[in-house]
Amino acid sequence: MLEALKHQITQIKQNKFLFEELVKRDFKKKYKRTALGMVWSLISPLMQLLIMSIVFTNFFGRDKPHYTIYLFAGNLTYAFFKDSTYGGMNSLMSNAGIITKINLPKYMFLLSKNVASLINFGLTLIIFFIFAAADHVPFHPRFFMLIYPIIMLIIFNIGCGFILSALFVIFKDIQYLYDIFTLMLMYVSAIFYYTDTYSERVQQMFYLNPLYVYITYFRHIVLDGYIPGFKTHLLCFVYAFGAIGIGMLIYKKYNYKFMYYM
Repeated sequence: MLEALKHQITQIKQNKFLFEELVKRDFKKKYKRTALGMVWSLISPLMQLLIMSIVFTNFFGRDKPHYTIYLFAGNLTYAFFKDSTYGGMNSLMSNAGIITKINLPKYMFLLSKNVASLINFGLTLIIFFIFAAADHVPFHPRFFMLIYPIIMLIIFNIGCGFILSALFVIFKDIQYLYDIFTLMLMYVSAIFYYTDTYSERVQQMFYLNPLYVYITYFRHIVLDGYIPGFKTHLLCFVYAFGAIGIGMLIYKKYNYKFMYYM
C-alpha cells in the first residue's frame, strides 16, 4: 500500500497544474450563481447548529456545560465526513466526459473533491474556535493534538470516497442507500446526546463507529482538556488506513471496468 501511495503522490506532482485547476473548479462550482458564494460555507453549518441547539438543548444539554460546543464539535466532524464522501462518491461520474476522453489518474478527481471539502472544513473550524472562545472554553497547548484526528479523518474520508465512487459507477442505487446510511450514522454518532447514560457495554459498542471515534477525540481535547489514550489513537489509525486500503484495492481491481459503465 505504501508503494501505491508513493506512486499516486508522484502522479499528482506530475499533474500538479491540472490538480490545482480541478480543486479550484470544484470549489467554485459548489457556489456558482449564488449571491453569497463562499460565505455559505460558514452560514450553512451555523444555521444547522442554531436549529439543533434550539431543538436539543432542553432534551440533552440543559444541565451540561458547553453543550453548544459539544454539539458543534459533533456536527462539524459529521458535516466534513458527509460533504467529503458525497463529493467523492460522485467524483468519477460527474467527470465522465473528461475521463472517457483523456487518460488521467482517476483518483485525482476524487482527491480534488476532498481538498475542496477540506477548505470548507477549515473555514468552519475557525468559526468553531471563535464559538469556543466566546463560550469560555479554556485554550491550551493540547489543542495542537487535534491535527492527529483531522489527518486520520481526511485519510478515512478519502478511503470511503474510493469505495463509494467505485460502487457508484457500477451500482447507481448506492446514492440512495448512502442517503439512508448517513442519516442513520448521524443518530448513532452521539452528535447531540451524551453516551454516559448508557451501560459500559453499550458505550464500548459506540467505538465500532469510526465517526464516533473521531468526534470523541475532538471533544476530549477541546472540552475535557486531555489527550485520549492509546486505544483511541489506534482506532483512529486502523479505521483511516483500513478504509483507504480497501478503497485502493477496489480501485485496482475494478479500474479497467469503469470505462464500460460511464
